[in-house]
Amino acid sequence: MNKTAIITGITGQDGSYLAELLLEKDYKVVGLYRRSSSYHFERISSIVDHPNLTLLEFDLTDPSVILSILKQYEPDEFYNLAAMSHVGTSFHQPSTTFDINTMGVLHILEGIRTTSSATKYYQASTSEMFGKNYSVDKNNNKYQDENTPLIPQSPYAVSKVASHNLVRIYRYAYNIFATSGILFNHESPRRGENFLTRKVTKYIGQLVNNKTSDNLKLGNLQAYRDWGHAKDYVYAMYLMLQQDVPDDFVICTGQTHSVLNFVIKSFESVDLDYKQYVEIDPSLYRPAEVDYLCGRSLKAQKVLGWIPSTSFDDLVSEMIQSDIKVYANV
Repeated sequence: MNKTAIITGITGQDGSYLAELLLEKDYKVVGLYRRSSSYHFERISSIVDHPNLTLLEFDLTDPSVILSILKQYEPDEFYNLAAMSHVGTSFHQPSTTFDINTMGVLHILEGIRTTSSATKYYQASTSEMFGKNYSVDKNNNKYQDENTPLIPQSPYAVSKVASHNLVRIYRYAYNIFATSGILFNHESPRRGENFLTRKVTKYIGQLVNNKTSDNLKLGNLQAYRDWGHAKDYVYAMYLMLQQDVPDDFVICTGQTHSVLNFVIKSFESVDLDYKQYVEIDPSLYRPAEVDYLCGRSLKAQKVLGWIPSTSFDDLVSEMIQSDIKVYANV
């Protein structure tokens, strides 16, 4: 019998890669997407007509819709990837952020508890939950893992900490198979254009193809991030729900790079000097910054057998070449 999986946020970066993975494994996939005036199926264009894929409109803030879908499909697995996920926007829309990222999770967990208790649930947690906090090893190296205390620095991160704790509570209080993946930054050519990495690679794609003469405006270049490839990370999500016992896992590369390093590497890949094109815009600084993220995924390596397969340099190169190709055809 084919397994059935529900994916919220299927039209996003992670949702599209996960849907492809599960369809390759002969799952029946029910993809949930938010209603809008126009459809944005570009990321799932290669699978949109797949016979095992069903697409449904839904709203995370409406518990009756979630309950109805759970009753109808009785999924083996439920991957919640939908979120208001832009950190900067969360400062301007904190209420909306909480409605989607926290109350939405509560609605799903309640639905599983009351109508579909055998469903395995995956929650997309985030390294942003650590905020300014980190652990230090005996060699004075800074890192974050499953035991590092969470000190969030944005409404987005606070909403994710709340839902992360809800997953833990429902796991122990109601014996639900509920797990959270604490994913560090993960990118790809499918990354949204308002996120920093894609903003950089899109600009270079336009620049190389003579489609822009403006400067690239960026904020804080001194923040450090642990960047991996989204395709690697969705495989870790899948592995988490194949376990016999639910738990939470940090997913990361274990290497950190500054935003400045990402920018330099991106421009150098096309033999350009970033200093000629980048302009610092103070309005793009966050009200409260997360300065340093560098994960340790020893638990995921040991329990899941997961390790990342894409290097930082290969990730940058893939994103740059993709955007150069995109804007060559625009």
